[in-house]
Amino acid sequence: MTEIKTAYVFPGQGAQFVGMGRDLYSEFHSARELFDLADKALGFSLSKLCFEGPEEDLKDTRNSQSAIVGHSLCALAAFIESGKSNLLPEPSFVAGHSLGEYSALGAGGILPYPQAILLARKRGELMAEAAAKTPGAMAAVLGLSEEILADICLKTGCYIANYNSPGQLVISGLKETVEKASAQAAESGAMKVVPLQVSGGFHTPLMSPASAGLKAVLDSTGFDTARIPLVANTSASPLTNPQDIKSELVNQLTGGVQWQKSIENMIAAGVNTFVEIGPGKVLAGLIKRINRSVSIYNINDAASIQNFSV
Repeated sequence: MTEIKTAYVFPGQGAQFVGMGRDLYSEFHSARELFDLADKALGFSLSKLCFEGPEEDLKDTRNSQSAIVGHSLCALAAFIESGKSNLLPEPSFVAGHSLGEYSALGAGGILPYPQAILLARKRGELMAEAAAKTPGAMAAVLGLSEEILADICLKTGCYIANYNSPGQLVISGLKETVEKASAQAAESGAMKVVPLQVSGGFHTPLMSPASAGLKAVLDSTGFDTARIPLVANTSASPLTNPQDIKSELVNQLTGGVQWQKSIENMIAAGVNTFVEIGPGKVLAGLIKRINRSVSIYNINDAASIQNFSV
């Protein structure tokens, strides 16, 4: 029998929904305690926003980032409390898609869970400020090669922001450049081009003001050496050193998310089992497109924990 080697992965922005975490709060002491701590630390009721909305407020970048990280870490805490996490070996790596890196900070032992949620809130505020100053756009491009899309971006002045899986890339930049690149991608044979509901050109130099602000925050934040290596978005390489991880978090705001390479590198290092922890199942879908031979589990609510088996 093949030895199981595990990685925990955490979703990014867009995964939020009204009602997230309510069942975890009611059924697991650890989730209740963490939501209560987050509410106190943030100075407003994140739990009420997650459980009751309104949806418009939950979608606000300033709120959604801390909400998704809060939900993800509550789900992880509940998974551990249930004892079901013991059915798998301790993860060899943690990774998160964009914002998901902040959930991975908690999972990897780099920051206490409440501090990771607070940091995600600060990131959301800084990104919202940068987007208000220089509004941008993003679009998912399906079925077009990276080479062709990179050439289109070069000509139109936008950027590839996410390298998600074979045949799924995301472009980002100023609204007019993304519109031009989207039209050219469609003309060049893209199966589909889907505008994303975001306010900014995330993972591009348009976020430079946010990265400068985030660097100042991180410089005054104490990080522990990672107990579990964090696979970085921008390099797809494992990091454990606090300073390297801080640099990654700053660079990630203006650089592309190398998700496909991150998954491929973990598989090359022996990982054959991925556990997506947090709202939704977006990462599970991407991982299936990257490699169909690995096992993928989702932990996103009380039922998924109760029904978990290997």
